[in-house]
Parts: sequence; C-alpha cells; structure tokens
Amino acid sequence: MSSSETAFTEICARIAHAATQQNRDVKLLAVSKTKPAANLRLLAALGQRRFGENYVQEALAKQRELADLALEWHLIGPLQSNKCRETAEHFDWLQSLDRLKLVAPLARWRPPTRGPLQVLIQVNIDDESSKSGCRPEEIAGLAAAVAAAAPALHLRGLMAIPAPQADPDLRRAAFARMRGLFEALRREHPGVDTLSMGMSEDFELAIAEGATMVRIGSALFGARAA
Repeated sequence: MSSSETAFTEICARIAHAATQQNRDVKLLAVSKTKPAANLRLLAALGQRRFGENYVQEALAKQRELADLALEWHLIGPLQSNKCRETAEHFDWLQSLDRLKLVAPLARWRPPTRGPLQVLIQVNIDDESSKSGCRPEEIAGLAAAVAAAAPALHLRGLMAIPAPQADPDLRRAAFARMRGLFEALRREHPGVDTLSMGMSEDFELAIAEGATMVRIGSALFGARAA
C-alpha cells in the first residue's frame, strides 16, 4: 500500500468513526493547494472526488490537466472581485463568500448549463485581522442576497477557519460558536445543510461540534510546498 493510500484510508476511517459517533454524514474535502495534479489523480483513483483550491489560476491549470476525471472543485481561498467570472464558470462550490459585492457578478457569470454555484459564507469567527470572512452579524444579509440570486447561486451554509489554538477547549469553543450560527441560519433558510470547518489537526473536534464537511490537506498530501 502506497503512502498516499495509507493516509487516505486512515483519514477516511477517522472521519467515519467521528461521524458515526454524532450520527451525521461528514464529507471529506481534500485540500490540494500547491500540490501537483498528479497527486490529485492518485487520490481520485482511491475514490476521492472533492478537491479544494486556494487560488483560481492554480486550480484552473489542474482542472485542465484532470479534465478526464469527474471531480468536484471547491474554491476555499479569498475571492477577489476580478476572479468572479472564472470562479462562476469553472468551480462547483465557493466556500469563501464574505462580501455582498461579489454576489451579483457571481450570479451574472454562472453558466446556466452548469447548474447553481454552491455557496458557503465564510465567517471570521475569531475576528482575526489577518483572515478573510464576514462578521457574524453580516451573515443574514449575505445569506439573503445569495438566496435571492437563485437559480444561479445556491446557499448551502457556512465555512470558518478558527484561530489556531494549542488549547483544545478554545478550539472547541470556536467550533461551538459556528454551530450556533449555522443552526440560526438553518432556521431562516431550511435548505442549508453544510458546515465546513476542521482541518488536519482538529477535524475530529470539529465533527463533534457539528461539522458536516472537513478540509484536510497536510494529513493527506504531506506538508505544503514552500
């Protein structure tokens, strides 16, 4: 068994165990930023279909190289206004919507033949100046705008990258705050079903606090390239 297969099998087993404890389905998003397309092809051969990229141009190059595979592409990095058209045309999911001004161009450029762009609102849950994401009080306005942009856009839920904390109780508290925001959003928009949070070092804790999708990079691919 190759190292890639071993890592993938172990991660899937851990996700399945944590999800079973919560009686909830949890999806794996393989975070493939900085990794070559060949690495993604290896994981795809093992059954992985969802891949997350930070940069539009890097992702587009991989999409061209892997066009023979039926992969699902998620943009998880900050979205610049001048990348709205390429994002709308070439991605299946946008996990990092954080500003109202992005909604209209995304809806305008989404090709009807691709179906709706699946959208998560990114929340800056720990109010970090270095991170993207809206404030919790901005979620409602963003959600309403995305919902009004149907059928080009489809509101699916929330995403967050809490501040790194050595203390697991502090990480748990951030995840718990996200769960509260997610549940509030679901009350207003019953079709919402996705809470994307948790990474290689804390995904089991995130699942325990409500995650339905976890974003795993280094545990699958090894350390990020410099």
